[in-house]
Amino acid sequence: QVQLVESGGGLVQAGGSRRLSCAGSGRTLSSYAMGWFRQAPGKEREFVGAITKSGITKYYSDSVKGRFTISRDNAKNTVYLQMNSLKPEDTAVYYCAAKALLGSDYAHTYPYWGQGTQVTVSS
Repeated sequence: QVQLVESGGGLVQAGGSRRLSCAGSGRTLSSYAMGWFRQAPGKEREFVGAITKSGITKYYSDSVKGRFTISRDNAKNTVYLQMNSLKPEDTAVYYCAAKALLGSDYAHTYPYWGQGTQVTVSS
């Protein structure tokens, strides 16, 4: 079983950038496809993007496409979410999640989750 810990959240001005990290322990992250999700107050958890085990294939929600980039460093057992051109509507708790194979974007298909890290974008 893998444990996930997100870091890198904080307060950022609109138009700014932030990089989130998701560190794995217990098992190597190279065994998992990884996803990023976010949840704003009063809203459901939303898919942000995902990356395959190898890192070759990535895809994103329309709301972040062109602004956010997912990458992974399997040697460091870490996955990243680079967020650029941030908007106030990007304010949320961001979660990384892991599963054996990519497929559905639904949150319930991911069995392993981190505790989340808050990102607040000020206007």
